Amino acid sequence: MPSAEEIKKVVESYVDLVANGTPEQVADLYAADATVEDPIGADIRNTRESLIEFYGVIAAMDKVTSELHWSKIAGDTAVFEFTLITEAGGSAFKITPVDIMVFDDAGKIKTMRAVWSAEDLQTL
Repeated sequence: MPSAEEIKKVVESYVDLVANGTPEQVADLYAADATVEDPIGADIRNTRESLIEFYGVIAAMDKVTSELHWSKIAGDTAVFEFTLITEAGGSAFKITPVDIMVFDDAGKIKTMRAVWSAEDLQTL
């Protein structure tokens, strides 16, 4: 099992790469058999291609910023809150989800579930 420090580094990398990296770099943080449910209740993405497509929507924005607010780590699980601001076509949006990630023995994200709803999406 990865250490709490190793998990913390992946969480920090994730938040940074969602705003500043490529969809492929974000997908590299995930295990080959990972699942992503963002938000909870949405269709589950379970292939590298579907992850790249998902994070590609964010990468296509004109400007993206992210900020990690807090994280808690216990065993193989991290829970954290961050803010993501996206700008495109003269519109800007802000979302502050709480993500739950479970990690495999290699320190890769095995599952990610994002807790947020449409009411949490703010127009700036």
